[in-house]
Amino acid sequence: MAEEPVYAPDQLKPVKRKGRRVGAIVSAAVLLLMLWGNHEGNTENLYLILFAAILIVALFVDIVLRRNGLRPEDQ
Repeated sequence: MAEEPVYAPDQLKPVKRKGRRVGAIVSAAVLLLMLWGNHEGNTENLYLILFAAILIVALFVDIVLRRNGLRPEDQ
């Protein structure tokens, strides 16, 4: 008897991928806009750029994986 994976009900709900993509882009843009702020030094700038880059790379990896069929379309 093969074991079937157990899913929680919220894992089976359809998600809005377009909303997530727009949210990631808007968040990265807001992080980059915070470069022009009321702070001194470049440590904050490095973290803002790093987090924005992580968001954009994660978005790009998700798009590539979905295009190649390595990530299901329903998640």
